[in-house]
Formats: sequence, structure tokens, C-alpha cells
Amino acid sequence: MAENKSAYIENWDVENKEFWEREGKKIANRNLWISIPSLLMGFAIWLMWGMITTQMKNLGFDFTTEQLFSLVAIAGLSGATLRIPASFMIRIAGGRNTIFLTTALLMIPALGTGMALMDPHTPYWVFQLMALLSGIGGGNFACSMSNISTFYPKSQQGYALGMNAGLGNFGVTTMQILIPLVMTVGIFGAVAGDPMVLKTASGTLLGRIEAGSETWIQNAAFVWLLFLIPLAFAGWFGMNNLNVVTPNPGHPLSAFTKIIGLYAIALVTAVVGIYAMGLIGMWLALPLTIILTVVALRLIPGSIQPNIKNQFRIFSNKHTWSMTVLYILTFGSFIGFSAALPLSITVIFGKMMQVGADGELIRVVNPDAPSALTWAWIGPFVGALIRPVGGWISDKVGGSIVTQIISLVMVAASVATGYVMMQAYNSANPNEYFMPFMVLFVVLFAASGIGNGSTFRSIGVIFDQQLKGPVLGWSSAVAAYGAFIAPKVLGAQINAGTPEVAMYGFAVFYAVCLVINWWFYLRKSAEIYNP
Repeated sequence: MAENKSAYIENWDVENKEFWEREGKKIANRNLWISIPSLLMGFAIWLMWGMITTQMKNLGFDFTTEQLFSLVAIAGLSGATLRIPASFMIRIAGGRNTIFLTTALLMIPALGTGMALMDPHTPYWVFQLMALLSGIGGGNFACSMSNISTFYPKSQQGYALGMNAGLGNFGVTTMQILIPLVMTVGIFGAVAGDPMVLKTASGTLLGRIEAGSETWIQNAAFVWLLFLIPLAFAGWFGMNNLNVVTPNPGHPLSAFTKIIGLYAIALVTAVVGIYAMGLIGMWLALPLTIILTVVALRLIPGSIQPNIKNQFRIFSNKHTWSMTVLYILTFGSFIGFSAALPLSITVIFGKMMQVGADGELIRVVNPDAPSALTWAWIGPFVGALIRPVGGWISDKVGGSIVTQIISLVMVAASVATGYVMMQAYNSANPNEYFMPFMVLFVVLFAASGIGNGSTFRSIGVIFDQQLKGPVLGWSSAVAAYGAFIAPKVLGAQINAGTPEVAMYGFAVFYAVCLVINWWFYLRKSAEIYNP
């Protein structure tokens, strides 16, 4: 691959207004507008399992509900774990090198998942492997945000990070709208194989699709190749490495080796975490996975070790930990609910209570159940759409006051959502609870979206140029475990017949975040007062 010397920028001082207006703004905006669709693809492929498993259930794939929730959770765990090394990649390999390769790598799970879905008898372990590799899309968020944060001055951090993350988050909505539509048509012809027949009703944005209809579920994965190929070219020819951020990225092939090596380490520790869940449970396996990943990175020999060691300085700063918790509140909620909502709709509203022949209450199929493929996109759409607004408001009034307000909203909305889910699950007519359920979830998504913008704004203010990128990457990595926790917790509680318990638990966590945010950033005597 030919090297392009113009891709390297030697002088970069965006806090100098003259430099910014003369050349910095143009370069920064070009990198941002290539970064956004690349990140959008990452989100789409990472979170596509929520929609794919819903359709697998409609098609009668021979997997249990718990197995289907587990596929969603595996992708969530993998994506979160891969974010830990991804947060260091920009400093080690360069922004342009990293975004190009991590975008190109998404072609592997897109192609592999499509091929696996062509045959309903594909073994479960193949889907587990593809879900694991889909985590590459989740990992890409950390390097993308770390990269964009270096291109903009402090006064525009809220805007830049809000646009990159907010519009990138539209990958969830794009996926939830596009996948149901492309599954209705054989757009790839004979190359993508034959259609399958729905055993239960499905749907799209346009409405309900009855059982007996043909569907091309494999298109749910193949369709992303149409976007990934041109995006990889755009990243290579249109983005830049900043020498002030990455003094020695090395030849691109050397940089690629570093990136692949870092992701390989995290994939191994993610597999260990998934296996450990069956032995020690989820709440012990999660911290074990994080610790193993961090230790493995710390032990890497060779030239990249000093860079990693230097970035580990963030762990001695207490604000790294407080902002990580607050980012779990916002992004963790957004991504967790995005992953869990489609199957939750299918399971909670897909059946209704009825008195059986022996007088006992049993759950039977709800013939008029709302389709998750028709409705699930609305919440993530609102959350992503409003995220830049959260960054803009926080630029004006301060990030922490915005975070405090949305925390209050999320406590109340979680309690109310739990109550409605309990009523719907135990109802002879769950459909009457569907609109309150959706409205409350939209409130949760809107609050988490605004909070995403406010927490990123706070990180941009609290940390300096060298630390804010790694802190953004680390906090987003830990928060991304929400994409694992929410499907697992909601799936377990739904199976137990108590979905409200999951939402009440989330409300307690949000209340704790309320106190942490006030203590560190809103008390008059706080070390960093950030109203």
C-alpha cells in the first residue's frame, strides 16, 4: 500500500485562533465528516444482533430465548472490551491509520454473519463467533472519539464530540430501520441465497408482515458491505495523522500490526470473560475481563509499551473514575437499552396471560402483538438526534448541571417503566400498555442522549489535551458494558417473570450517579466546579 506523506500533519495548534481559522478548521471538519459515517457503521454492525435475533425468533431458528439474548450480550461484551485497547490506538498508530483499518475490519463480521444466516442449521458457536467479531464495531467508538478530540479546540469540544458521537450513534437507528426493510427483498439476487419463510409475524417501519411471508435475513449483514468499502477508501485518502499527537506511528503496515495485535488481546480476554460467566457469574466475570485486558496491555513488550504506560496515567486521577461512572449513566444506558429493547418488546408483548384449562394463568401467543422491527428504532433515534443538543447546551451552561437534571429524569422514568413492564407482562391485554411503555423508553433515551453530550463536554473541560483522549476512550469502554449488562439483566428478569426488577435496579444506580455528580462537580467546595 503506497504511503501518502500529505496524510501527516506536523504543526497543529488549534488553540491558536489564527491557525484555527486559517487551516485548522478545514482539516478538522474533513476528518470529522469521514469519521462520522465510519463510526455509524461501527454502531450498526455492533448492535445489529438485537434485530437479527428478533428475526431469528420469528423464523423459528432452533435456539432458546436465553441463547438469543446471549448473542446480543456477547456482542456487547466484546465491543466494550475492545474499547479498552482502542482508547490507546491513536497515540500508538495514528488517527488516519486507525480509523481506516478499524473500519475495514468491519467487513469480516458483516460478511461472516450474512453467510451464517443463509442456513438455519448453522451451529450456535458460529453465531457466537460472529457476535464476538461484531464487537469490533463497538471498540471503534473509543478510537474515533479519542481521534476527533485532538482536532478541535476546547471551546468546540462539545460540538465536535457531540456531532461525532451523536451522528455516529445514528448507526443504531439506521440499522434498526434498514435491516427490516432489506430483509423483505432479495436485493443481492442468487449470490445471497434463498429466502426463508416467517413462522410468526414480523414487521418493518412501514407496518406488519404476516407469518408465511418470505424474508432474506442474511441481508441484515450483507447490506453493510455496500457502505464499508467506499468508507475505507475515504478514510485512507481523506484523513490525517497528527504528529503532535502520534510522534512515531511508523509505516502504515507497522501501525496496522499494532492495531490488530491490540484488538486480538481484547478478543481473547472477552472470550475468557464469556467463559467465566458460566463459572463465577456475570458480576464477577465483568471486572475480571476488564482487569485481564488492562494487565495484558500493560505486559505487552516492545516499542508500544512506553506509549501504553504513559496513557495509564489516567488511572491515578480520581476524575477518571467519577466521569467513568457518569458515562455509564448516559452512554451505558443508551447502548444497553438499544441492544435489549427489540427482544424485550418481542418477549413482553408477544404473549399475554390467559386462564388455562386447569384454572392456572398461562402465557399464550398474542395475535396482535406489536412488532419490535416496527417500533424499536424510535428510542435510539431520539437519543442520537438529541445528543449534539446536549453538547451545545453544556457548552453554554456547563456539563455537570445538565448531567444532574437528566439523572433525576432517568430515576423517575426507570421506576415508571418498570411498573408498566410488570403490568404488561401479567396482562390479558398487554397491547394497552405498549404506548406508555414506548413513551417512557423514549424519555429514557432522550435523557441519556442529552447526558452523553454533557458528560463528553465535562471530560473536555476537566482533562488536558494529552489526557482527555485516553479518558474518553476508557470511560466509553467501561460504559459500553451496558450493551452486555442490559440484555443479560433484562433477559434474566423477563424469563423470571419480573421485568420490573431490572428497571428498579437501574433506577437505584441512577440515584447513586446523581450523588456522585453533585459531590465532584456541583458542590461549591468541589475541586472542579463545573456548573
